[in-house]
Amino acid sequence: MTFLVLAHFLLALCAAPLVRRRGPRAFVALALPPAVALGWALTRWGEVVDGRPVDEAWTWIEGYGVEVAFRLDALSLLMVVLAAGVGALVLLYCVSYFDAGERRLGPFAGQLLGFAGAMLGLVLADDLVVLYLFWELTTVLSFLLIGYDCEKRGARRSALQALTVTSVGGLAMFVGFLMIGDAAGTYRISRIVEQPPAQSTALSVAVVLVLCGAVAKSAIWPLSLWLPGAMAAPTPVSAYLHAAAMVKAGVYLVARLAPALAHVAPWRPLVLTLGAATLLLGGWHALRQNDLKLILAYGTVSQLGFLMLLAGAGTYRAALAAGAMILGHALFKAPLFLLTGIVDHAAGTRDLRKLSGVGRALPWVAGVAVVAGMSMTALPPLLGFAAKEAAFEALLDGTAGERRLLVSAVLGSVLTTAYTLRFLWGAFARKPGRADTPVHRVGPAFLAPPALLALGSLLLGPGIGWTAGLFERYAAQYPVPEHPYHLALWHGFGPALGLSALAWVLGAGLFVLRAPVARLGSRIAWPSAERAFDGSVLGVERASLQLTGYVQKGSLPAYVATVLAVMTCGLLAVFAADRPWQHDPPAPRLWDTPWQAVVAALTCGCALLCLSVQRRMQAAVLAGLTGYGTALLYVVHGAPDLALTQFGVETVSTVVLVLVLRRLPLFFGDAQPRRRRATGLVLALAGSLAAAVAVWLAAGARTGAPIGTAMVGATAEHGLKDVVATILVDFRAWDTLGESAVLAAAVAGVTGLLFSESGLEDPDVPGTWRPGTRTAAQARAEPPPSPYDAAAPEGSWLAAGGATDPRHRSVVFEVVARLVFHPVLILSAYLLFCAENLPGGGFVGGLVAGIALTIRYLAGGRHELAAATGFHAGFFVGLGLALSTTVALAGLFFGGTVLHSWSWHGRLPLIGEWHAGTSVVFDVGVYLLVMGVVLETVRAIGAWADQGAEGAEGAESAEEGEPAAGAGRRVRPAGTGPAGPRARTLPEETP
Repeated sequence: MTFLVLAHFLLALCAAPLVRRRGPRAFVALALPPAVALGWALTRWGEVVDGRPVDEAWTWIEGYGVEVAFRLDALSLLMVVLAAGVGALVLLYCVSYFDAGERRLGPFAGQLLGFAGAMLGLVLADDLVVLYLFWELTTVLSFLLIGYDCEKRGARRSALQALTVTSVGGLAMFVGFLMIGDAAGTYRISRIVEQPPAQSTALSVAVVLVLCGAVAKSAIWPLSLWLPGAMAAPTPVSAYLHAAAMVKAGVYLVARLAPALAHVAPWRPLVLTLGAATLLLGGWHALRQNDLKLILAYGTVSQLGFLMLLAGAGTYRAALAAGAMILGHALFKAPLFLLTGIVDHAAGTRDLRKLSGVGRALPWVAGVAVVAGMSMTALPPLLGFAAKEAAFEALLDGTAGERRLLVSAVLGSVLTTAYTLRFLWGAFARKPGRADTPVHRVGPAFLAPPALLALGSLLLGPGIGWTAGLFERYAAQYPVPEHPYHLALWHGFGPALGLSALAWVLGAGLFVLRAPVARLGSRIAWPSAERAFDGSVLGVERASLQLTGYVQKGSLPAYVATVLAVMTCGLLAVFAADRPWQHDPPAPRLWDTPWQAVVAALTCGCALLCLSVQRRMQAAVLAGLTGYGTALLYVVHGAPDLALTQFGVETVSTVVLVLVLRRLPLFFGDAQPRRRRATGLVLALAGSLAAAVAVWLAAGARTGAPIGTAMVGATAEHGLKDVVATILVDFRAWDTLGESAVLAAAVAGVTGLLFSESGLEDPDVPGTWRPGTRTAAQARAEPPPSPYDAAAPEGSWLAAGGATDPRHRSVVFEVVARLVFHPVLILSAYLLFCAENLPGGGFVGGLVAGIALTIRYLAGGRHELAAATGFHAGFFVGLGLALSTTVALAGLFFGGTVLHSWSWHGRLPLIGEWHAGTSVVFDVGVYLLVMGVVLETVRAIGAWADQGAEGAEGAESAEEGEPAAGAGRRVRPAGTGPAGPRARTLPEETP
């Protein structure tokens, strides 16, 4: 079963190249997986009917009892036959439906086949979590299929509407699944059905949540609005998803869980009431439509209500009728959708008011439509008749409430007959006073798929006994009555036949009176569900805008104050309610050594001094000192690895902050009122004190043994001493790999936003970058480049020698930066390779290497940076991530597990004993990635800051009456000079 499901997805990945090569004929190859699945299911028919289901499972999440489990029993076999059989025919139908030059046909083909695989997995799943995964996969794929014609606003809107309704219902259903699994002690559906959980309030809530998902998926009122809108999809999608597959997922779920949950209090009232309401409302709406697909869409909503009513009734006879109705509905509704596509393809319209005489021009199409339509109206000897008789008998012999629902079933059958006759008349009849609609002929390959489905309705009516064993096997999950009902085409004259005849007569009369009925429907029509949905979406948007405007005022101090206030109030509430200081575990010591108190006091002093300074640079330095103070605490406490990391991160952060501050005023803005400053001070102190007390108490509340001892022992077994580095590259290397990927994605996003939003070009290509250049026209209009905007002369030791204004250049700084650059790089490499037994590691080494590159940038700008690296920053990021990922996956291929580690030992001449391991290679990847991230951040922030600084200089020059840039004066180029206050414009050069 797993292979059958995967085969659909594997071939779906090849759909686009197949379609490009073969055109619509590629659908023949794409129909093979569902055809094979159908053949496989039919070969298992006998053993399933005999009560021997086919199971396949393996453990997925062992701690929670979740398994990837598939099961083929009577109900799933029925749904496999529908999902695979109708899916194969629909794919063959696409060969004739689509033209050779159809746009986006390749992705559509892959999505349609992928949906077939997802539906197959859904009906075979025997685990609630696995079922939910396939459930949501069908939701996403249906969204893509409905929005196939994405250039049309209506298609996009309908797709989004379907996605919203079904995904919200699916999320509620997932919560219900978790609650049911917790109550039953297992997530295996077959075990839940065999041993239903006991009645409880939690189970009742779970049942309501599960029914929300089923109701949304099967378009049951009041969530039926999305299905008519989904008719914007191509006809094959409507015939497959909205007649035979996706919309029956909710009915299938109810039928699957009803044997276990029908006894739970809210189940039957909800299912029976909503099913009956949907049956009547959908049929009534179908009478008022003029689009053939909309008639069938609302008719589908009506029929789904009837199916939901039968599947959720929770009795033997209702279950038997539900199985027959599910099969019958697919065999008459899917061909009617396909025939509608043929009529639209041949006549160019689906509006029944514009169609006339199509039946005479396309007699075979009309004949197939009549067979399918008569099955939908439940006329003998078709399958629809046998299924409808079984449904009437089930309701007649049910409880008093079910007999009252029989009235709804009969009225629904009346409406079904009326709108079916209206569909056939509108599509194929000749209208008085209207000329025949010109049509073109239809080939037999185009008509074959709907004809085969309609033929199934015709053959399975007299041959209902062939499938009766399958339906009876499913119904046997309920208590079997003393005189069970047996499916047959003819049961003689009785109440059920009389009710059917009454429905035919009244339905025909309603069709004859269609004009006054349409006028009556227009007068008493409620506001459409579409308008209700649009109004609710608009209301949510307006409410969100108002709420956003209220809470998002653009004030960073206000946001920080809100966070601190919520945190402080929460902690104080916990303290007041729990009084943790009164518990048995003793509080931890205030400090291990007095030096910790001294460093902490100095750090707090730096933080308090930030409140009194007026210059932004001073505040940045003081904030950096608080970070260095934290690093000193790590040193005093005996954690050199954490201290090294903190020092490196704080240094890089301070440099980046200073680069950003170059675009801001030198001093802070207007002073805040004293009351506001006092309030902020009190709130900050209260928040910090509450957080400190909470951490202090939490440290003293430990009851279990710390895992540090085990970590130290496991590290020592391998002859290593640095526990922190070993954890990062071995014990928890998977976390490190994930964090590395997130870091690479974050820096790519940030720098991309900087360059795209500010209009900067990439400064890594010397001679092409100009700060502030936004368009080609502006670039052409700019003055010739300054002589200081070029790289250093050839042979110059300092790369920025000819590119920086001598009066704003620190040669000493440039020389020192050059002299210390390589020693710092060697230090970073030492920190990288000594991490096994000494403090260090790839992250710290990468930070130190990044600091070395940052020093080069601060000394000589982008020219020095280019001379120092020679590669784009993205090269280091990509190489590092690729190296770490390769090491991780190599373990999967050679060792059986991801991130499996190896080590090698040996002896070399002059060197002595040596050893190497894959963890070192992994750490090298981290080193390169971190170095590349620092390089990319400094490069991007520096370019962004340079652009703003030069813009500010131009404005200053204009105010002073100086000429603009390029008009006889020289401007120091971006990214050069030390990171300090920007140099002012040079005066005009004298001869």
